[in-house]
Amino acid sequence: MQKESSTRYILASQSPRRRELLKKLSIPFEVIPAKGKEFSDKKEPGEYAADLAFHKAFEVLEKVKEAENGRVTPRTVIIGSDTIVVCDGEILGKPSDEADAARMLRMLSGRTHQVFTGVALICAEGDKEEITRFWEKTDVTFYRLSEEEIAAYITSADPMDKAGAYGIQGIFAPYVKSICGDYNTVVGFPLARVYQEMKEKGYCSRPF
Repeated sequence: MQKESSTRYILASQSPRRRELLKKLSIPFEVIPAKGKEFSDKKEPGEYAADLAFHKAFEVLEKVKEAENGRVTPRTVIIGSDTIVVCDGEILGKPSDEADAARMLRMLSGRTHQVFTGVALICAEGDKEEITRFWEKTDVTFYRLSEEEIAAYITSADPMDKAGAYGIQGIFAPYVKSICGDYNTVVGFPLARVYQEMKEKGYCSRPF
């Protein structure tokens, strides 16, 4: 197994939450955010989230290849991640505007929904590539939200860049009644699963 010091790590996301979580693995990494449109034709929510994550990672891999004339060196591990919320079979991504955010929050109010975070790891070296995809699911239950609470939360602008129009780790926390599953999956990056997958593949060793 190569040492982390000889491996380049790239997070294909500009999310500050994912950056903070990845730092816990104590590996040096850089951020090259993917900018492509978030779309997948997958029907199963976990596969949908993992496909979005793969498209992010692959977009960044193409950038790396272009910068290095098609041959990647040193070994490079690109980490893509994407989160979706599912309620009544509808996949909820980031709200398109404030009205869409309000619609999502009304849908989730007083109910249990599912959060899926998909991850794609692409390990490239020379002209070889190894792709790993997976996802984690967590059930989240909200307390009932009043129209005033929904309006106030939207005014904060906090929901506008988050799947399902809320962030569990921020000012919305008082409305989360319970979760069943990995908390970090809801934040947007299932760190423990990422570590286990990277360790198994030989991409990194223990984080401390």
